[in-house]
Amino acid sequence: MQHVVEVEKGREASDDRPSVGPAYRSVFAKDGFPQPIPGLETCWDVFRMSVEKNPNNRMLGRREFVDGKAGEYIWLTFQEVYDTVMKVGASIRYCGVEKGGRCGIYGANCPEWVISMEACNAHGIYCVPLYDTLGPGAVEFIICHAEVQIVFVEEKKIMEMLKTFPNSTKFLKTIVSFGKVTPEQQEEVEKFGLAIYSWDDFLLAGENQPFDLPVNKKTDICTIMYTSGTTGDPKGVMISNESIITLIAGVDRLLHCEHEQLHENDVYLSYLPLAHIFDRVNEELFIFHGASIGFWRGDVKLLIEDIGVLKPTVFCAVPRVLDRVYSGLQDKISSGGFLKQTLFNFAYKYKLRNMKRGRKHEEASPILDKIVFSKVKQGLGGKVRLILSGAAPLASHVEAFLRVVTCAHVLQGYGLTETCAGTFVSLPNDMAMVGTVGPPVPNVDVCLESVPEMGYDALSSIPRGEICIRGKTLFSGYYKREDLTNEVMIDGWFHTGDVGEWQADGSLKIIDRKKNIFKLSQGEYVAVENLESIYGLVPDIDTIWIYGNSFESFLVAIVNPDKQALECWAEENGLSGDFAAICENPKAKEYILGELTKIAKAKKLKGFEFIKAVHLDPIPFDMERDLLTPTYKKKRPQLLKYYQTVINGLYKNTK
Repeated sequence: MQHVVEVEKGREASDDRPSVGPAYRSVFAKDGFPQPIPGLETCWDVFRMSVEKNPNNRMLGRREFVDGKAGEYIWLTFQEVYDTVMKVGASIRYCGVEKGGRCGIYGANCPEWVISMEACNAHGIYCVPLYDTLGPGAVEFIICHAEVQIVFVEEKKIMEMLKTFPNSTKFLKTIVSFGKVTPEQQEEVEKFGLAIYSWDDFLLAGENQPFDLPVNKKTDICTIMYTSGTTGDPKGVMISNESIITLIAGVDRLLHCEHEQLHENDVYLSYLPLAHIFDRVNEELFIFHGASIGFWRGDVKLLIEDIGVLKPTVFCAVPRVLDRVYSGLQDKISSGGFLKQTLFNFAYKYKLRNMKRGRKHEEASPILDKIVFSKVKQGLGGKVRLILSGAAPLASHVEAFLRVVTCAHVLQGYGLTETCAGTFVSLPNDMAMVGTVGPPVPNVDVCLESVPEMGYDALSSIPRGEICIRGKTLFSGYYKREDLTNEVMIDGWFHTGDVGEWQADGSLKIIDRKKNIFKLSQGEYVAVENLESIYGLVPDIDTIWIYGNSFESFLVAIVNPDKQALECWAEENGLSGDFAAICENPKAKEYILGELTKIAKAKKLKGFEFIKAVHLDPIPFDMERDLLTPTYKKKRPQLLKYYQTVINGLYKNTK
């Protein structure tokens, strides 16, 4: 496996422990993990050192509005941001929050978000992101669980904050708006004995109160990030300064070894939630390099326009965003006429073939890049050189397509909040890695642990098992939940719950989820995520949720069909009515079930893995109904609760 080196032997199973495969690390760390950068101990040092080195570089930018229209980006320099951070930090301390205190931040990404975060870093205060997409009551739960004393909040979210009263006021004493405060809001907050400030007023609150910065250590917690999970209350993941600076050093070495290192002229589009670790560490990386971060306007419909004005050089996305890019490009191609389609298809196949033969993307077809693919590149601002996908699996056909047409490196990564995001990432110019998450980043060790009940053996010729990670990027535990920490941290190894398969080159493929396994009444185990990925290959469906239990002998499914595909099929087969009516039509259900059966046969699934009945839902699974996490993972208990009556009907009518 040329991209990893073995650092520890595996072991056979014992009476109480499953077998474990060898531990590997990136070949870029074969002589040891990257050494700490001198003077870089904490997240505050990341920012402070960058200000010293790059005081006049553009740091944070937002669109300027003139006569109600968005114009160019206007920028704050590193020095200007630093000066504001010092004022905010003094005001936080003036409000009585000391080192080790908790500060909430609630709202869309903006310069004030980062400024508030850096003020927390400066004074050793735990930054606790709040976000309502975790489900009803999550903001109140986090404030109370983390004992948050002060919250910075987006202007339009203030009313949501007030809904947490009176329970949250046991701990919460100060609210700071990123914008203005209305007299009504002031009156409501003061009724509960709290203080509320507009942003401008807060900057002045501590101006005559000099506060020395405390001595912060690398082992200190810098943020508690609450993860959605798919069951139960959110878990507070404690992340130390050391985790983040270790990640920065590892990613930096990886990019340097691949000759794609970041530099001060790079530009990053901030639109993925800063409340998640994926965007947080990306922005820390850009701050470390003295590069620029431009913020979107908060509207997904306007995202492409923001990209066109900002012209980012690095674009990070979740698969749902890249799926939209892919679908939009496919629509343009199919509506472009016969000649344009023919030219595009020829160019695509030609370049893909050359890339598969090992040519770098910029060398695979430079002339066709100018004639055909340059328009796609311009659609992403014209300067993107790295596109990174994370948070969920990216479909292989989308990844391959974007690697060809964007004229940029498209890399897929894998990590969790508990591993401080990036733990694996695929490598540039290696088409064999499409569909994998690549080898480990050079700051962790990785091994696979067998999952016997699912048939996964970490010591077989094709090693498969639960992904386990060791290293200094790991979290410091779940806040106030030592019991949960001990469940996943065993002998220094974090057990992710995800099942991976080592590829021959040392990259890893995510193939299943350990917890998503159930037994049918005949005693057969079903690994449901693996099945969903197979059935998801049917082009006529968008999403599928498969269900079974130990009281039933077969599987059923709820399907979100592809609207355009199903409407086209209905027209060809003489079915009338709108999309919802088509989904109710027994013939449509029979058709989709037939397509699912075809793929099951083609993939040689076992009889008990065939789906026997489906319900077609025209409304996609969403967060509003609490059916998906913010990273678009299915919330299976909630899906069952929501569709329980439908599921009961499917079983009753199929027997």
